[in-house]
Amino acid sequence: QVQLVESGGGLVQPGGSLTLSCAASGRAFTNHAMGWFRQAPGKDREFVAAISWGGDNTLYEDSVKGRFTISRDNAKSTGYLQMNSLKPEDTAVYYCAGAHVPWVVVGSSTYAYWGQGTQVTVSS
Repeated sequence: QVQLVESGGGLVQPGGSLTLSCAASGRAFTNHAMGWFRQAPGKDREFVAAISWGGDNTLYEDSVKGRFTISRDNAKSTGYLQMNSLKPEDTAVYYCAGAHVPWVVVGSSTYAYWGQGTQVTVSS
């Protein structure tokens, strides 16, 4: 079993930046792609970004392209989501997730492991 713990959320003004971290522990987190999802109040959970096990492939939801960067450090079993130029509509609980496959995947049903979520609020 793999445990994922997110950190780095908080309150930030529009145009500001935050970096979320996702630390994996437990069973070796090898050959797992990693993804970030978010859920705003009253809305369904949506895909934000994903990165392959080797870090050579990434995918982003259109509204975050050019503003968010996903990365990972497998030596530290940690993933990251750098968020720049934040907007009020980015406000949500952000979840990291681990897939059973090493390649980039989008659908939440393909992710087997989930963190507890971290709140990101963008407001002046």
